[in-house]
Amino acid sequence: MATTMEHPVGAPQQQQEAAAAATAATSSSSSGPIIIDTQHDDMVHDSQLDYYGCKLATASSDRTVKIYDVSGNTYAHTATLQGHEGPVWEITWSHPKFGVVLASCSFDGSVLIHRESPPGSWTLIHAARGLHDSSVNGVTFAPHEYGLMCAAASSDGRVSFLSHNEDDTWSVEYVNDNSLGVNAVTWAPYVPLANAGGGNPDEGEQQQPRVATAGCDNRIRFWTRSSATGSWEEETTPLGHGASHTDWVRDVAWAPPIVPGVDVVASCSEDGTVIVWTHKDGGGDADGTNGTWEPTLLNNFGEPVWRLSWSVTGSILAVSSGDSTVTLWKAGLDGTWKQVTQVEDVVGGGGSAGGGAESAAAPAAPGGVQQ
Repeated sequence: MATTMEHPVGAPQQQQEAAAAATAATSSSSSGPIIIDTQHDDMVHDSQLDYYGCKLATASSDRTVKIYDVSGNTYAHTATLQGHEGPVWEITWSHPKFGVVLASCSFDGSVLIHRESPPGSWTLIHAARGLHDSSVNGVTFAPHEYGLMCAAASSDGRVSFLSHNEDDTWSVEYVNDNSLGVNAVTWAPYVPLANAGGGNPDEGEQQQPRVATAGCDNRIRFWTRSSATGSWEEETTPLGHGASHTDWVRDVAWAPPIVPGVDVVASCSEDGTVIVWTHKDGGGDADGTNGTWEPTLLNNFGEPVWRLSWSVTGSILAVSSGDSTVTLWKAGLDGTWKQVTQVEDVVGGGGSAGGGAESAAAPAAPGGVQQ
């Protein structure tokens, strides 16, 4: 299996090859793509660059995760991580303040967390086996301001939150999202309250963690950890009626903040649509429980859309769709979304590198949800 990566790179915790494409669109294109033969024995479902863009991890149906060091136009395979008992759907790197830490999720209902220390030596630091009763379809680390914590979305309809404690143990919390299953989860970026449209915060007050989920019930949901109880609660902010999904929501991506007090979330669906949801904080509540999430239809691609990824500036959205393309979109001053460019397939070695990228972006059962 081959996968492609645009160079230069450097986007932290972005989604697979779409992230590299989004980053490349805002940087110099003097260098061509790097074509990586992963040597996986089965389909590649995900590929993720670390915070610095120097390490690449790939996840496959062969039940392994492979690690590569990337430098310039060269790469070197450095490790193969095993332990999952089913296809590995998704992987995520932590912020480097916690070291070189990688989490992976699988059809086997587990999340495994590995750390590299010393360089070249990987250790399993936590095995959350049986974390869910069904396939774990998505996993992602929280902003580092909340500590070492990751969220996992599962076909059993729940989202789990794994948190590392000071005594080196791990705790887990669950929320029941919907009975049909959850395909993906994304964290809201951390924004200091003084910059979040929340007025003058009290001394020691901080923004509470928030996530958005993509469900098999054709809708997205928003969850906030309550500052009063410490438990996760579903937000009551209503969704607007201008546009909606009519099939499974496959992915959801929270945009990096651009305008204070404005949240932007993109969602994509099996129905071929991508919707951009915008919430404006009008009442000063830092947890975003007022106002409405107003939808804007970005495009109907006519094919299932599997993955989304924002550029680090939050201005460009990469879309990976079932027609084997990755397109880049940007909103104009009038709020209308227009396609900026399309990432072209690159032929190299024994075949099209686009085939490898397609494997990562649009597997037979993207996200691993049982059909």
